[in-house]
Amino acid sequence: MGKFRQDRINDAVANAMAEILRGVKDPRVAGSFITVTGARVSPDLKHAKIYFSSLSGDPVEIKRGLKSASGYIRVKLAEELNLRMTPELTFEEDDSVKRGARIASILREIEYTSSDEAQSDDVENESDKD
Repeated sequence: MGKFRQDRINDAVANAMAEILRGVKDPRVAGSFITVTGARVSPDLKHAKIYFSSLSGDPVEIKRGLKSASGYIRVKLAEELNLRMTPELTFEEDDSVKRGARIASILREIEYTSSDEAQSDDVENESDKD
């Protein structure tokens, strides 16, 4: 299968999953704000790994809820997409959002520390002039 087609299928699955997850009734899933961050479908279309992130729920419980609802999700995915086969679904937490927030926090801390040092240097320079 060509890379372009593979990318289109990955994008189509991710977009469809974002819509389908809104209909999942499992409280572990329905009670959490879940974002589908990507999908990787195998070239033979038998397996798909769905990446998700959530800022408002326990990722382990969400993953269990998604696994529990995977039959429903596959049926809806088959209805939504016109693929020869509907892939087996595996769900994985995408922690890149949390890592990004952590990096941003570290950068803010460095910036804050640098500005404090610059201010203390300015104060020392002012006192040296007197």
